[in-house]
Amino acid sequence: MAPAKIKRALLSVSDKSGLAELGSALAARGVELVSTGGTARTLREAGLDVRDVSDLTGFPEMMDGRVKTLHPSVHGGLLALRDNDEHVAAMKEHDIGAIDLVVVNLYPFEATVAKGASRAEIIENIDIGGPSMVRSAAKNHGFVTIMTDAADYAELLSELDANDGATSDAFRIRMAGKAYARTAAYDAAIANWFAFGDAFTNPLGTEALHATPFTETMPLAFKRADELRYGENPHQSAAIYVPQVAGTSGVPQAEQLQGKALSYNNLNDADAALELAAEFAGQDPAVVIVKHANPCGVAQGGSLLDAWNDALQCDSVSAFGGIVAVNTELDGATAEAIASIFTEVVIAPKVSAEAREIFAKKKNLRLLETGGLPDPRRGGFAMKTIAGGMLIQGRDNGAVTLDDLQVVTERAPTEQELKDCLFAWTVARHVKSNAIVYAKDGATAGIGAGQMNRRDSARIAAIKAKEAAETYEWSSPRTVGSAVASDAFFPFADGLISAAEAGATAVIQPGGSIRDDEVIAAANEAGLAMVFTGMRHFRH
Repeated sequence: MAPAKIKRALLSVSDKSGLAELGSALAARGVELVSTGGTARTLREAGLDVRDVSDLTGFPEMMDGRVKTLHPSVHGGLLALRDNDEHVAAMKEHDIGAIDLVVVNLYPFEATVAKGASRAEIIENIDIGGPSMVRSAAKNHGFVTIMTDAADYAELLSELDANDGATSDAFRIRMAGKAYARTAAYDAAIANWFAFGDAFTNPLGTEALHATPFTETMPLAFKRADELRYGENPHQSAAIYVPQVAGTSGVPQAEQLQGKALSYNNLNDADAALELAAEFAGQDPAVVIVKHANPCGVAQGGSLLDAWNDALQCDSVSAFGGIVAVNTELDGATAEAIASIFTEVVIAPKVSAEAREIFAKKKNLRLLETGGLPDPRRGGFAMKTIAGGMLIQGRDNGAVTLDDLQVVTERAPTEQELKDCLFAWTVARHVKSNAIVYAKDGATAGIGAGQMNRRDSARIAAIKAKEAAETYEWSSPRTVGSAVASDAFFPFADGLISAAEAGATAVIQPGGSIRDDEVIAAANEAGLAMVFTGMRHFRH
């Protein structure tokens, strides 16, 4: 391979950002411009001489532009090996001119889907000729330069200036790899739409197109948003990718108002905090404090400041260096309180001017504004890689209401106990298993996470509550008179007995153990009220 001189360029773009400037720069370097439709019109409006692609093919654009570049005169000019005598002879025999540069970006399929367009409009935004030209040019990168991203135009011009109107091997190879990544992501987005966005809508009024959400092949379409300093540990490299098709907005889409760049762990923890805060969207002010992807304090209150104080008091030790998420606009008074301890990240739907001013004094604190909260009941998938494969499951978007609860003990819970049960249950579904959460009056009293048995989780949560009582000089831990939630059933009565010993008076759990009768009997003996949800929330 050697530097490839650019004498003729074919330009056909949907996104015309920088097009006129690029065309002018190429024309100034003596490059002949060939183009199609709206691209040609934009170039002519910029005062440039442009040859229509129909002049090359001898056929007009037809069928509403569906057919214009799918022709041997185009693809022969792209695919011909310039150092192959047979190819050169074929070009001469059929009057095919070489095309040295292709500038193509594809129909905006992803954006069309994201805006909620009709099925017919989405189908029309599936590009055919564009990907074909991209792939042809990229395959023949020994002689042809392919450009699929306007962000690379400036580098292209620098290449031409540095190589006397040619591009280097290294540049063409890199652009070819980028081009194939783009067509791969584009095809994956289309395949995903057919599998998940289109099939279940029954567009033709016929029977369901398939019976499972898990397609035989799972194409993924993600683009890199940023490279991170490192992963969970400094010896691990890391990056963050976002879906090629815009969907739910979360931490990656939030506006960072201040602070250092987000790390891998920051992003993971902030997501955990935001997802839990979203459970309280539209409700009383709520504060979530997360440490190592587990909530260590959650509360609702009459004000955001009250909620912060209650959440912090659940486990002030773990809150140091934690992540804070709120469900409503972050005000100055709450910002002042949060700023009084070391906090890594604060995330809110909206941040008041006063809060911004207060946090500005904490230069390293990352402050994120999301503009909204994700829907906790949304669909989608959760993915986890394992050696030799990938596990994919539907998101845990299940929820229960008062009507779903089954009272299984002799004593029914009071109205307040039911409120505390549901609050504890909401938090527990975001705690790593085995999860035990005590809650009282809209605040967590103790959280036990990630233990190998449920009894230890219950005991650890009670220990934290006891330590909090000592720290704040309360007469008794907040577990006294609390409700306790267990993310899965109690396999033995020992975990429930530990909760009763901590002072809990009500229990919410899925039920379904072969020893349910034994657990219910223990609850009755302790005077506990217990309800079953019939739904488990393991989170490993």
